[in-house]
Amino acid sequence: MTKYRLDDYNTLGDEAFRSLTRSFLESFHPPHLRDPAKRLHWSDAKDWYMALANNGWLAPAWPREYGGMGLSAAKQLIYVDEFERFGAARNPDHGIVLLGPLLIRYGSDEQRAFFLPKILAGEHIWCQGYSEPNAGSDLAGLGTEAVLEGDHWIVNGQKTWTTLASDANWIFALVRTAKDRKKQEGISFLLIPMDSEGVTVRPIYNLEMHDEFCEVFFHNVRVPKNNLVGKLNHGWTMAKALLGFERIFLGSPRQSAHALERLRRLAEEVNCWNDSTFRDRYVRLHLDLEDHKSLFETFANQLRRGEPLGANVSMLKIHQSELFQRITELMMDIAGDLGGLLSSQGNDSANPAALFLSARPATIYGGTSEIQRNILAKNVLRLPG
Repeated sequence: MTKYRLDDYNTLGDEAFRSLTRSFLESFHPPHLRDPAKRLHWSDAKDWYMALANNGWLAPAWPREYGGMGLSAAKQLIYVDEFERFGAARNPDHGIVLLGPLLIRYGSDEQRAFFLPKILAGEHIWCQGYSEPNAGSDLAGLGTEAVLEGDHWIVNGQKTWTTLASDANWIFALVRTAKDRKKQEGISFLLIPMDSEGVTVRPIYNLEMHDEFCEVFFHNVRVPKNNLVGKLNHGWTMAKALLGFERIFLGSPRQSAHALERLRRLAEEVNCWNDSTFRDRYVRLHLDLEDHKSLFETFANQLRRGEPLGANVSMLKIHQSELFQRITELMMDIAGDLGGLLSSQGNDSANPAALFLSARPATIYGGTSEIQRNILAKNVLRLPG
């Protein structure tokens, strides 16, 4: 057993585990993948994914009996914090972060035995089939349909904004399996091989000409009956469960902190760091970031105490994503003739347009700011609908 494989990481003190995580990253993370400007495709991330897998560090939240690290909530916060601080590349991680915990909680013994080891081995790369052209923020309005015929589900419909679908060989999808009940009550959770006949994937190129997102079409796709996870028509309940612990990380201050550091370096590059008007705007953003860090710690401490997160965690997502946008807007205000550059060409303070564009969808993905405000209005402020 190497020094990075322990029977129980939770026996370490927090600082000892933080030190171990930093050492692991220094030892195994590919140097050329630090702070990537774009989401990595599987072909780019595979070596890093397998380094994590081969050392048992790929699935921090999974219980040890399923091949995970079995970290407590407090240790998971340290793990994520150090990975973000280091600038570690994000892997194609839908199987690790989303599907794995769902199968552990709701899947059958056969599903866990078949799918979990293949995720850890890098044999199955997953994407998430939730959003549709007419069902994004109102996800429960989805129309992709699965009809049972004998031993197979016949799936027809479309998913969109499907992250890295072109890299995935499996998709977990919410599908409508009943039309005669409330829309939230007629949805099931289905596992679909991407090489099935009738599955078509089309990349969607964004303003950076990056094809992170895709459309996925299903035309009479036959899916084995046993690929249904959990109870029939209970997919909505399971999908909401996926948003539990992960919600806090959508509000991590690291994204805005990285952007603010980039703003500082850009200001020095274009010789406006000592301009009083700029410094006033910069200080306001810096104070907003410090406020956000304090808010984040409030929720992080709840997790450390083993307390569930309530609806008020939506504040984190709103504040972080909108702060991220304001920081990048100031970058564009001072960028001058550097403002149109998407490629840093070796100087990562000189491509403000790339960060500006990546901040635009931050208020959309993971639940729009409008939806998050509705959650707060209904569940925290108890305002009428």
